[in-house]
Order: sequence, then C-alpha cells, then structure tokens
Amino acid sequence: MAEFWHSFTPGWSGWVFMWALLIIAGFMIAIAIERFHYIYVRSNIDSRRFMGQIRKLVAAKEYKRAISLCSSVKDKALPRIVLIGLLRASKSSSPDFKTLQNAIDEGTLEIIPKLQARTSYLAMIGNISTLVGLMGTIYGLILAFKSVSLPGIDVAEKSTLLAQGISVAMNTTLTGLAIAIPAIIFYTIIHNKTNQIIDEIDEHTVKLINLITEKE
Repeated sequence: MAEFWHSFTPGWSGWVFMWALLIIAGFMIAIAIERFHYIYVRSNIDSRRFMGQIRKLVAAKEYKRAISLCSSVKDKALPRIVLIGLLRASKSSSPDFKTLQNAIDEGTLEIIPKLQARTSYLAMIGNISTLVGLMGTIYGLILAFKSVSLPGIDVAEKSTLLAQGISVAMNTTLTGLAIAIPAIIFYTIIHNKTNQIIDEIDEHTVKLINLITEKE
C-alpha cells in the first residue's frame, strides 16, 4: 500500500490512464464497425418491398418461388425467418396458425440474440471511459495539490509541477469524454436500428402467418 501511494509523484505523468483509454477506444471502434456491418449491411433489408413480393407469391400459392426469393437473401434477418415459415407451410397441405407461429418463434429466438450481440458493450465502454478519465482527473489533482506541499523546491518549480498535474487531469478527462460520447452515439444508432429490424420481423411474420392460414 505504501508503494501505491509512493507512485503518486510528479514524475509519474499519468500515461497509464491514457494507455488504458487508448485500449478502450480500440475496443469501441472494433465493436462499432462490426455491429454497423452486421446490422446495416448483413441484416438490413427493405422490408416493405421484400414482403410485398413474398405476399404476392404466397397469395398465388407459389411457395417455391417465395422460398427461392428468401433463399437468395437468406443472410438477412427477416428473409431467414420468413424462409422458416414458408418451408414449414410448404410441407403441409393445411398449415395451422399455431404450427407456423411456433416455427417462426423458434427462428426468431435464434436470430434476435445475434442482432443484439455486443451492442450493449458500447454503452458499457461509454461508462468505463468516463470513469477512467475521472480517475485520471483525480490523479492529476493529487499531483497538483501534492506539488504545492513539496519541500525543498522553489516557487517556479512548484508552479511547473502544479501545471503538470492540472494538465494530466484535463487531458484524461478530455480523452475519456472523447471516447464516451462516440460510444454512446454508436450505441444509440445501432440499438435503435436493431429494434427496428426486430419490430419489422414481428409485424411481417404475423401478417404472413395470417395470409397463409387464411388462404389455406
């Protein structure tokens, strides 16, 4: 414990906090890029246009063409789940609502965790970077106040050490906020888009089930 407090000297510039924030920033950027790609590129689709085509094919009882259309974009979230329902419907001459609903629910339970994966880490990073920046701020203030009470040095050197301590405090605060603000923005954007995709899945799968069971 004594060694810990001994480390709080003006010679230790506080770069340990800056390196910690740099590592956190690296994780934030990596997660944000991966989530943006997965949500906006791999999982997103024009749901109204796609489901308009699917409903026309289902209404005409052309299940094979509807299945083929879903298979062509099966990496997208909504088509993957619709494909499950169409495959189940095509295997029965008179599929009932509950059977189709159970099949689609099973597919939804598999897809939704993949849509939501790691997004919450961005919010956590926003909080952690702010707290690490705050730790650096407190450390800098400790340096600043301690420099004033150091014996055996002149006023000019004390002023220099005081400025260094305040600099550490301000730099770590700024860096922490510079990471936290984008992390929260990225989290909000990705989280809202993920909810939109999930809402589209719920809306269009229920409409599809109703269409299939009514036609049958």
